[in-house]
Amino acid sequence: MIAKIVIGNNFSGVVNYLLNEEKNAEIIDYEGVRTKDKSSVIDSFNTQLKLNPNVKNAVYHISLGFSVQDIDKLTNEKMNEIARDYMSRMNIHDTQFIAVRHYDKEHPHIHLCINRIDNNGKIITNKNDRYRSSKICKELTRENGLYFASGKENVKRNRLKEPDKTKYEIYDALQQCIPISNNWNALINNLQQKGIETTFKYKGKSNQVEGVRFCKNRYHFNGSKIDRQFSFLKISQLLIKKYEAEQSEIQSKRKDNNIHVPKILLQVPIVSLFGGNSLFGTEESEQERQQSRKKKKRKL
Repeated sequence: MIAKIVIGNNFSGVVNYLLNEEKNAEIIDYEGVRTKDKSSVIDSFNTQLKLNPNVKNAVYHISLGFSVQDIDKLTNEKMNEIARDYMSRMNIHDTQFIAVRHYDKEHPHIHLCINRIDNNGKIITNKNDRYRSSKICKELTRENGLYFASGKENVKRNRLKEPDKTKYEIYDALQQCIPISNNWNALINNLQQKGIETTFKYKGKSNQVEGVRFCKNRYHFNGSKIDRQFSFLKISQLLIKKYEAEQSEIQSKRKDNNIHVPKILLQVPIVSLFGGNSLFGTEESEQERQQSRKKKKRKL
């Protein structure tokens, strides 16, 4: 659940938008307004404005959006319940509002038009409203058992332009490939199949990796710039957990079912995060290569 808050001074514009027939609009809840038609709703709001005519921005337009995965849970009654709970926690009380559900998009969403001049002529504060709203949305999402989507999951990919289009393609690919990879080699191969190249940043002249970059369509992005969860360190931690889980399962099956497991499967090296062994556990370290060169020179 996410909320978008807009403050304005024109009830007519907001109400006309909310009740636009092209939006397949449906009033699902209201309080303190006449809902015979658009004019009745607008007149109701404007009449209450006269209780405090010096307030310039008395219109609260708040849209509440939900994940498409929750569409079966979100009846009109449930959305009314959530909307009223949201307003209560935002300290929006004793005032006029209408709640309108739109069906013009795939995800469930409703729009609230609220009068910031309450029934007693007092102004409803908007102090820190976006910060408070974000916190409340997370609470309501959790309490109502709704789907937690990351911000990037809500982005409409078909509307993006470059380089954001490619950036989100890499984001989606990483989301798909990391769970099926148990080491960096596997991840690199899986990403290559999606047209993504992987390169690493090393610390000085050492073989200690300190960063990762992904390239597609000639656009390069540091892992952490795609998303914080895709820094080299965090990806490595996920790969190690995947690897350890698989090894634990293999050991368990070998012990419980007396299944023969080739030793090579039990000796696959874990990714080294801070130098020492090579990144993939299959190449020699720089120190080992130098020692090897010295030995060859001595033989010569």
